[in-house]
Amino acid sequence: METATGALSRVSTRLVLLLTDEYKYNLPKSMREGTMFLQSELESLEFALKKLSNTPTDQLNIQAEILARDLSELSDDIEDIIDTHMTPGKLNKKAKFNLMFRCMIATHMIATQIGDIKSRVSEVHERCPRYFLVIDDIWDISVWQTIRRALPDNDIGYIIITTTRNFGVAEEVGGAYKLKPLSLSNSQKLLYRRIFGNENKDNIEDIDKCLNKELAEVSKRILQKCGGVPLAIVTTASLLASKARNEIDWYDVYNSIGTGLSDSTDVVNMRKILSLSYYEMPSHLRTCLLYLSVFPEDYKIEKDRLIWMWIAEGFIQCENQGKSLFAIGDSYFNELMNRSMIQPIYERYTGLIYACHVHDMVHDLICFLSSEENLVTILNGVWYTSPSKLFGRLSLQYGKEDNSKPLRIASLEHVRSAVVFPSAFCVMPVLRRFRVLRVLNLQDCDLSRGYSLEYLGDLFHLRYLGLCATHIAQLPQQIGNLKFLQTLDVRGNNMFSLPSTVVQLKNLMCLYIDEFTRVPNGIGSLTNLEVLSTLDITVSIDIIEELGQLMKLRVLHILLFIGWSGRLVECLSKLQNIEYLYIKIFGDNQWDFGGLDAWVAPRHLCRLDIEWPCWFSTLPARMNQSYLLDLVYLSIAVRDFGQVNLETLGRLPALRLLKLSVDPKNLGTLGGFIIGAGLFPCLVLFQFGGSIGPIVFQQGAMPRLEILNFEFCVQAARQIICNGDGPELGLGNLPSLQDVKIYLRSRGASKEEVRELEAALRHAAEIHPNLPKHQICG
Repeated sequence: METATGALSRVSTRLVLLLTDEYKYNLPKSMREGTMFLQSELESLEFALKKLSNTPTDQLNIQAEILARDLSELSDDIEDIIDTHMTPGKLNKKAKFNLMFRCMIATHMIATQIGDIKSRVSEVHERCPRYFLVIDDIWDISVWQTIRRALPDNDIGYIIITTTRNFGVAEEVGGAYKLKPLSLSNSQKLLYRRIFGNENKDNIEDIDKCLNKELAEVSKRILQKCGGVPLAIVTTASLLASKARNEIDWYDVYNSIGTGLSDSTDVVNMRKILSLSYYEMPSHLRTCLLYLSVFPEDYKIEKDRLIWMWIAEGFIQCENQGKSLFAIGDSYFNELMNRSMIQPIYERYTGLIYACHVHDMVHDLICFLSSEENLVTILNGVWYTSPSKLFGRLSLQYGKEDNSKPLRIASLEHVRSAVVFPSAFCVMPVLRRFRVLRVLNLQDCDLSRGYSLEYLGDLFHLRYLGLCATHIAQLPQQIGNLKFLQTLDVRGNNMFSLPSTVVQLKNLMCLYIDEFTRVPNGIGSLTNLEVLSTLDITVSIDIIEELGQLMKLRVLHILLFIGWSGRLVECLSKLQNIEYLYIKIFGDNQWDFGGLDAWVAPRHLCRLDIEWPCWFSTLPARMNQSYLLDLVYLSIAVRDFGQVNLETLGRLPALRLLKLSVDPKNLGTLGGFIIGAGLFPCLVLFQFGGSIGPIVFQQGAMPRLEILNFEFCVQAARQIICNGDGPELGLGNLPSLQDVKIYLRSRGASKEEVRELEAALRHAAEIHPNLPKHQICG
């Protein structure tokens, strides 16, 4: 198929040559029109053929192979005609007429052939499957039947693969294919990569040489018991990585596995292997892991939400005076991740971990152990506790009205946590039934349908209150009674103000509210706050003074009136623990220049996101590679900005996302920028606005850049970077580029100049090896 596509492309190019001034006037009008028709038809056919060539060869039938052969022969015929017409030398009138006549007949015949082939290509293309659908982890036949009803009736046009651990589901879908276990060689690679990390080598023989004979032997025996199951191998490897490299400790692991999975993939055996890592963990990590059973299978668990819940449960104790509870909880999270008990979910651009998944086999284990140890009672149709059993922690994941009777009968006086999901909210008991509740999480449940928060103030022991997206308009005044409350999350609601009694919550460490929700006077008394998002200080400038009293703040999101940023600097200078600062400016269209100039970023700043039109006069002090080692996200506007400043930012070691705006009035005549080798080593997204001239990327710059978005002036570009072939931006020097957006400011340039530059930039993007998506407009 690729041969036919290349042949068509070659012939199409030669037809263009035939229509140049040198040859077209030697053609009669009818033949010129025929040639133009052929060129158009071939371009259309080439496009269809390219789409067909994207179909895997094993999915193409014999008809497509015949088409490819016919197209190659057709291309040869057309080339023969072209070569005949372009034969050098003069011909007599009769010979010339005969030649023209033969060419016209051949052209007509070829046009007919092309029409036929186009129809055949379309037919083959329609018979090929163009989507591929993967449905992961189906547990029940009824689930598949629901999905099947949403699909087309016929089976032409798509391929479906499902994964399941239920053989009956596989048979119902259309037949089972049992995945083969990993080979010994691949099992060794997976094991050693997890144990040795950067020490690992691709060649297994080289790794074996690093081990003594006994370790090499016991590792092979361990892998035999793992039976080629990746999860078993990774889990076991995580356990071995924490042990000394001696055969005694490794044989202890081998003997603990028991019969393993070498002869069976039974869930019980897999659970036994996973439980080895569980029992090797210290007790505080075990408790934190089992607590994950409050979340349903495949649930995306937000990292910060989980840590605040751990803190509220009392699972995290202060180990030393210099470290916050949240920082300790963060270390617990990382340790569970390093032990492969949870799977991290990364933000695309910053690379920071913001959530996690729990593998379904690990989830099965922790639900089993949690039930055995009576840590969490789960109501989801699978895990169930008898009504006579005392509830310590409730996770209501799925329920119907007729299932609610056990909860009404059972004693709820000892329930310490209630985590409720929308599909089970119908069985949620009323709040007055609880007495010692420490965690109440109703996120995403609709409380507007009659569920009352009237008795919320009676939950004196409450530490965590999650009411995000629950459709509430206000909190009761009695919330001030919750003296132990540490986390309050009321985002995603139509709540315009917090009760005045909120300022009595002296133990509050985390406050999540919407940007339009007003806080009462006295917010400065909440001196234990570490997270405050989002604080609206457009109502009263006095709140800025109170903000300066919250010395423990790590995360701060602010709404501010333009012109008040100068007053904010003194406050921010006191908040030296800030890791994430977001400032959004409101006001008229006048830019606020220099309001934040005196501010010095704290050393541990990780994200700085200042929405325009709040401008720094110059790049803030100490924004360099030796001071801001942790900065990964920077969105900033700078009035006076030059090449030196760009290079300063380019040396920040962890920076992954940069949104930069500059003032074109201060960039001189041309204002172009050059990004040299070694700059921005980790940057993934770069957005640059306000530049007069373009940015030129040299070899070795921004090796990880995926998203590029910037603007510049057409005239400046022509003066700086245009040569005879077009602009030399150096897009080809960005090896990871996936998406390009360039806006051309056309003032002072002709329409033709703009069109030429647009075309040249598109060409630069189209010839990039990655074929990035691109949008170039003037």
